Amino acid sequence: MKRVAFVSCVKTKSTTPELAEHLYISPWFRMAREFARRNSEQWFILSAQYGLLNPRTLIHPYEATLNGAGVEDRHDWAQRVSEQMYEHDLRGDYAIVLAGVNYREFLMDELNRRFRKVKIPMEGLMMGQQLSWMKGMLGG
Repeated sequence: MKRVAFVSCVKTKSTTPELAEHLYISPWFRMAREFARRNSEQWFILSAQYGLLNPRTLIHPYEATLNGAGVEDRHDWAQRVSEQMYEHDLRGDYAIVLAGVNYREFLMDELNRRFRKVKIPMEGLMMGQQLSWMKGMLGG
């Protein structure tokens, strides 16, 4: 059973180039990263700047976000990510999506084509609720 997790990028970043998995330094991202590691065989970051991002890729800090972006920009970004999924031949039994609506809305069709089941475990939860849910899931 292959599970792939997708974790959205966050605003709070290191000020120096880092491996992508360490560039994002918010508590939310740290917990989402750990949840993804524990609950999937492979995970990726959904980056507003880079699209589908391997966590082991060295990247520079950036300021791009999809929050507040227009529909056309979010659609174009999702098309780019879909093409990157194709290049990586990403598919499996489960996709776990740890991302807000702006990062996932135009990806859902592609995810549903590539995975038998798509889970959005924190759908509908506010930020504080998400942090609490992840803390509970991680045993903390």
